[in-house]
Amino acid sequence: MHLFPIFVKVAGRRCLVVGAGTVGQAKIQSLLDAGARVCVVAPHGTATVAEWALSGAILWGVREFQPVDLDGAFLVIAATNSSATNAVIHQECQQRNVLCNSVDDPANCDFYYGSVVRRGDLQIAISTAGKSPSLAQRLRQDLEKRIGPEYTAWVEELGQEREKLFAQSIDPEQRKRLLHELVSRKFPHKDSSDHILGSRGKVFLVGAGPGDVELLTVKALNVLQSAEVVLHDELVGRDVLALIPETAEVHNVGKRSGQKSARQEHINALLIDYASRGYRVVRLKGGDPLLFGRAGEEIEALRKADIEFEIVPGVTAALAAAASAQIPLTHREVSSALMVLTSHHSKFTDSDPWPAHIPTNVTLVVYMPGYAYEVTKAKLLKAGLSHRTPCAVISQATSAQEQVFRTTIADLHDAPRLPAPTLLVVGDVVRFADHATLRQQFAQQISEFQPHATVQDFVSEEQEQAE
Repeated sequence: MHLFPIFVKVAGRRCLVVGAGTVGQAKIQSLLDAGARVCVVAPHGTATVAEWALSGAILWGVREFQPVDLDGAFLVIAATNSSATNAVIHQECQQRNVLCNSVDDPANCDFYYGSVVRRGDLQIAISTAGKSPSLAQRLRQDLEKRIGPEYTAWVEELGQEREKLFAQSIDPEQRKRLLHELVSRKFPHKDSSDHILGSRGKVFLVGAGPGDVELLTVKALNVLQSAEVVLHDELVGRDVLALIPETAEVHNVGKRSGQKSARQEHINALLIDYASRGYRVVRLKGGDPLLFGRAGEEIEALRKADIEFEIVPGVTAALAAAASAQIPLTHREVSSALMVLTSHHSKFTDSDPWPAHIPTNVTLVVYMPGYAYEVTKAKLLKAGLSHRTPCAVISQATSAQEQVFRTTIADLHDAPRLPAPTLLVVGDVVRFADHATLRQQFAQQISEFQPHATVQDFVSEEQEQAE
């Protein structure tokens, strides 16, 4: 069977996806990327599909498929987990002359999804007519290694040159010849190792933010999606890792307490080795790469090896955690400075990073505070802070599992062992924390210790202390 290969414009056209699971989500995403008006029908769906519906990006009918759903559809994708349902959808589409793709069911498809290499406006689609999607994916991966991210800018440049030539009064044959010469003259030739001749690679030290993928910067996203090699920390969010190209070589070089992890010397060697061989390398770190991320050691190693590098800042945990808990890190009435430190220090030094004195008008943020809260309490009191100073332990900031426990230095030793990563904020600014979070915490305290008290009793007490 010979297929007719075309690239279809779906922008502004109504496209129907039946099914909103992980497979349906991927199909919806591809249609949204192409500018389609996407309608979805499914009784259940992923959290991402639900977010799209809430934001108005798609229309979602939360129910089973009905033939009337096909009215006005330009094309249809049947992505349910029932092959029988998908077959019925295809039959209904045939009666209406609407193109339909039934996922993983070639017999009930009018068209197939190709395995696509994308470099900006350059797209190369590979199809085996549904006989071997795995082969199509393998060929795509091979092509993505050969056709690097430099093609994006190159195609854009060629398009601009083409527009200029078409704007001139010139013989069509001559114009055609000039266009071919332009391509031949500027083609980015590559050597047998699939990297540009005479070039060295580059390392990007990228901040992935605190975990919420929406806090990733635009520059970090662009760099990450053009990466050929990625070395990432353990605590980088899964949604962020999902943005890494499938063709990229990925290494988890994270460090976790109590677990075997990559040595810093090994990480430095990997960065230098890949960059020396011409790869575009991303060193992906949680938060900001320059704050407790050992970027200084990597920068030093890259400079000694004469490797080009660039630093892409990220939203650090202190800013993200405070924002999520609605704690202003500075406030002109109670705090005019911010101090950031960590409870962990290098094994090669005996120095303690804690200062001898902490002014009362300073907000203190402790990264990686651990669970030795009795020790931390003693250090805070020794540094001159009052035992009544409020503090907050923030766990897994900006994630769906975020928890905030608010207490005082006096009672810090009773703080629960919340899941890592955690952050400790100390200072009067903690009194401004999210009241919804406080109510939830107070309700728990009420049920455990004062069954006859009310939440309002605790809130009123907090307000009186703040005043």
